[in-house]
Amino acid sequence: MEFRDLARTVITLLTAVGLAVGGAVTASGDSGAVPDADTWSTSWTQSQQRSSGLSPETFQNRSVRVVTRLTQGGSALRVRLQNQFGTAPLVVNATTAGLSAGGAAVRPESLRDVTFGGSASVSVPAGGQVWSDPVQLSTSSMDDLAVSFYLANPTRMMLHDLAGRTNYFSAVGGGNTTADTSGGAFPDTHGWTYLVSAVDVLGPDRAGTVVAYGSSVVDGVGADNCGAGCPSPAVFQRWTDTLAQRVVDELPADRQFAVVNEGIAGTTAAPECGGGGLDGVSRLDRDVLALHDVRAVIYYYGTNDLANNCDAETILAAYRDTFARLRAAGIKVYVTPITPRPGYTAEQNARRAVVNEFVRAGGNCSGTCDGVFDFDAVLRDPENPNSIYPPYDTGDGVHANIAGQTAIARSVPLGRLWRGVLAER
Repeated sequence: MEFRDLARTVITLLTAVGLAVGGAVTASGDSGAVPDADTWSTSWTQSQQRSSGLSPETFQNRSVRVVTRLTQGGSALRVRLQNQFGTAPLVVNATTAGLSAGGAAVRPESLRDVTFGGSASVSVPAGGQVWSDPVQLSTSSMDDLAVSFYLANPTRMMLHDLAGRTNYFSAVGGGNTTADTSGGAFPDTHGWTYLVSAVDVLGPDRAGTVVAYGSSVVDGVGADNCGAGCPSPAVFQRWTDTLAQRVVDELPADRQFAVVNEGIAGTTAAPECGGGGLDGVSRLDRDVLALHDVRAVIYYYGTNDLANNCDAETILAAYRDTFARLRAAGIKVYVTPITPRPGYTAEQNARRAVVNEFVRAGGNCSGTCDGVFDFDAVLRDPENPNSIYPPYDTGDGVHANIAGQTAIARSVPLGRLWRGVLAER
């Protein structure tokens, strides 16, 4: 039995009896069992943050609606609620899920109650997470799923501060409006993602999930920037969004895989280089290895390490550690060299050159990864390789605008990525 298959079997068995898996606590009675021919695959994610990730207000007798875009569909789904950096249990009194009808509205025929161990309410432990029971709702690739939850008691939640889309609150003291389908009970908007950190879908044995893992270039900073005088789009156009759409549009039905985003802006590859405990080494178990049916990772880290004046060897030690842990779990690793940043000093650019030479060597990170996707080559200015190509620059010299995000997504070789996620299956 392959390591990946053995791990999946162990997780399914543990979930069936309601035990903790990788720090997650599932509600008692959530079997998580799937038919032999089917597999749970993670179809959407958004990491929780520690430093800026606490809600600016206390919620009481109020509902929240979070809209998630499923990169692949299935015959059923389940939702992960997370309280990773909370200091006390977080009680959710009711949860629903349904297909978005645009804005805060939900298609009425699709609305489903979401339970946890058969109960409408659930307590998410401090530092933990809870997966829901399976929800019988068929979804398609690129469907928008609205997850709504009600908080009766005074609650402050963790969040991700770059949702990339509009989410919704009920009015203050508005009560349990999770069953509202018109959207009228959610008049307030916000650009954060609260509490919901992953959605799985159930489907036939497929190619699994590809995780984009890294800092702001992954998180999507700049993906709402379309140039001077252009209004920001309602939905950010991150390179991962465009890549997921390419999978749907360009690959046949039997070669589909999910693409999910586990980026957190401002984080580093190495714990020694900063990142507030959300570096790529420290959060790997929670934000990648705890997801389901992960077959490959596209890794982008290092730019903030350099900006924080870390040396090349410290960065490379974090790379080697992370890549080894992923490959030991049977996950393919594709790495991008660090992209340009005009604020780097000459010494920092020299360190970037050392890291990038390691990544490019042999086309496989000197034998430590499975391939290289060269975002540096895509974004750098041919006339000034230490800067971003001006048509791709948001203006901050660091992040790609929508045109740059699209160029990154178009540069990823789908056939090669598909062969990688299917290898040794």
